[in-house]
Amino acid sequence: MKIEVLVDVKTTLGEGPLWDVQEQRLYWIDSADGRVFRATAQGNELRAWQVPQKIGSMALRKGGGAIVSLARGLHTLDFESGGIQLITDPEPELLNNRLNDGKVDAQGRFVFGSMDTLEEGPNGALYCLDTDMSVRKLDDHIIVSNGPCWSPDGRIFYFSDTWSGDIWAYDYDQKTGNISNKRVFTTLQGKHFRSSDGSTVDEEGCLWNAQVYEGILVRYNPDGSVERTIPMPVKNVTSVMFGGPDLDVLYVTCMSKPPLPRFPKDSVLGGSVFAITGLGIRGLPEHRFAG
Repeated sequence: MKIEVLVDVKTTLGEGPLWDVQEQRLYWIDSADGRVFRATAQGNELRAWQVPQKIGSMALRKGGGAIVSLARGLHTLDFESGGIQLITDPEPELLNNRLNDGKVDAQGRFVFGSMDTLEEGPNGALYCLDTDMSVRKLDDHIIVSNGPCWSPDGRIFYFSDTWSGDIWAYDYDQKTGNISNKRVFTTLQGKHFRSSDGSTVDEEGCLWNAQVYEGILVRYNPDGSVERTIPMPVKNVTSVMFGGPDLDVLYVTCMSKPPLPRFPKDSVLGGSVFAITGLGIRGLPEHRFAG
């Protein structure tokens, strides 16, 4: 196993690595500074797009462009013009919230959550953007929504509230996109912070989670037991995604500046995108939004 810096762009709050099989490109975001980045598997041909608000996540669209969850609502992003257009704001009255992590299911729906910007109150929720651009709420009473992903067969949905100390599993109805039977998939065992961030599932059905402020990546077996732990050269790791031509490179984002003073500062490598090779494990292709 080898951990290397792929790109060092000093993202304030790097998040959401997204490998697109169709383009063979890696996307990621700077949540705090409102930027979307794209590069090759080797970190070359770097491009960036500025958006006018903080950004929680993004998803590529089958028809081109992207869906971006900005602080005040879901928008479309046109990569050619850089223009954005509001789809809807599911929480117009919750001014201390912002939208956060999101992923696309196998049927092309975008499942995303919101968060309390002070990371204190359970004011956030989990939502689904259907392919007809309608939005519905799936769960609530969440402080910081994070880590949505699915089992390889799409029947289990994983999700976490960063400050609950747990990663949850739900039964996922692939026909309707509804969730049920919420239960604890695993409980984090961090030494200083029990804080789950971005997740992905590999082709063996194991879940990888970036445990922010602990500086580790943890791979969980499908039964929730720990399979391995990888210490990272930075504390503030935020998310993970398999990519590269063979889907065998694990890309990891992190932040250069924590969002609140109570969180730990980091080394000079904070804000980099890392590539981990030699794991002998492959990921699953990410889906595009079908709306």
